[in-house]
Amino acid sequence: MGKLPTLVGSMDGPNPRTGLRAVAALRQLLRTVERLQVANARTQGWSWQEIADTLGASRRTTQRTARRRHNGREG
Repeated sequence: MGKLPTLVGSMDGPNPRTGLRAVAALRQLLRTVERLQVANARTQGWSWQEIADTLGASRRTTQRTARRRHNGREG
């Protein structure tokens, strides 16, 4: 997480390549954190509906995304 301030600082710089790389890195970080927290919630007994409500998504989308990431087809 030590690179986060650097990534965020790169977002509004004049070089689009640097900014776009920062966007890609932040997307990867978000996917990783989401995967870990969904797994944490499931381990603690949360329902898919509770997770979806907290994420502001549908239960079906939340389950599908988790399944894809678990199977290595996304992120």
